[in-house]
Amino acid sequence: MKALTVITVTFILSLALAGQVNARNFQMFALDYEGCYDRTRDRSTFVVDSHLHFQPFGGPAIGFDKLLDMVLDEEVYFVNAYGIGQKLPSKSSCTYYLDCPGTPLTPSITNDIVNASNIAKRLPNNLPEDIHITLSMSFTNLHEPQTVVPQMKLLDKEFPGMFTWMGEINVAKQAIFPNGHYAVPKEDIASWKDFMAVTEARNIPVSLHSDLGNNKNPTRYLGLMEEVLALYPGNIIVWHHMGLSAELSSINARQHIKILKRLLDEHPNLYIDITWRVLYDNVFSDEKKRPQYVKFLNAYSSRFLPGTDFVASVNKPDERYGEEVEVNSDILKDLDDTAFRNIALGQNYFNLLALPYKAPAVCGME
Repeated sequence: MKALTVITVTFILSLALAGQVNARNFQMFALDYEGCYDRTRDRSTFVVDSHLHFQPFGGPAIGFDKLLDMVLDEEVYFVNAYGIGQKLPSKSSCTYYLDCPGTPLTPSITNDIVNASNIAKRLPNNLPEDIHITLSMSFTNLHEPQTVVPQMKLLDKEFPGMFTWMGEINVAKQAIFPNGHYAVPKEDIASWKDFMAVTEARNIPVSLHSDLGNNKNPTRYLGLMEEVLALYPGNIIVWHHMGLSAELSSINARQHIKILKRLLDEHPNLYIDITWRVLYDNVFSDEKKRPQYVKFLNAYSSRFLPGTDFVASVNKPDERYGEEVEVNSDILKDLDDTAFRNIALGQNYFNLLALPYKAPAVCGME
């Protein structure tokens, strides 16, 4: 038996050296990698989490190193480190806004400084070698746009060159209306011009949470996103969650896809993220709706980004992140090879940020 074990291990190692065993790892995304990704054997979950909140709404966060371990345990190698768009007061005992209606949520630069500090103090040699972190500015207060550029300059001074993304910014998020938030008035969007000029010049994606509507009026807030896209065509805009939310759980799939197709066709700098489990719970798990969305994702596969929208609150069980990866990746297993490579294997993300990585070809891909 011992001899057989040695022979088996030696055989497996020889296959690996010959490039025939492609266990999923960070090295598969190197520019000079020549192997392929075997969808029949390797995981169908994404390798990019483009939407991960390293800081919670309230209370302590999961430790930075522990969170990275959780991410790597799921074979996620590329991650956007968000703060949080609006934080609960530091003196509040709340950790989640839905549990505390009436408690105000306000934008804060504090969580961005914490994220940057956690990374900076581990540079250059104390971060895992098999992860790439994109740092995002999440402080943006759309109701006081004149404060954004000065705060960007502050981050530039303290953490030069480290922030290459902006978001998550709440344009219209109905879930936090009970916490003092309200939708940005359409006429105020023009006042974003100063910080949007800076992000455009730096090629920084601006990611927006902008609810499409609700079950009573599915397109109530569509005009806000249309106004953003019309006024800032040179900016890279990432629209979170396909515009969906818990408040819009019953939209007609054809109507929804028709809207998204029109905006993608009209605005080449628009991207859409398919994060947050409300998409699976209300859309992708529906056996009648799912095929329509698979067809849509295949047709526009170069315009989507995957992720979890996980909020790293310390009171969550350790296994929760892995559960969110599985649920938010579920739709990916049904995609064609091109779409799977673009979305799940990260090619869209690499292209968007001009990163020195490449998604491997899918084995058998034409």
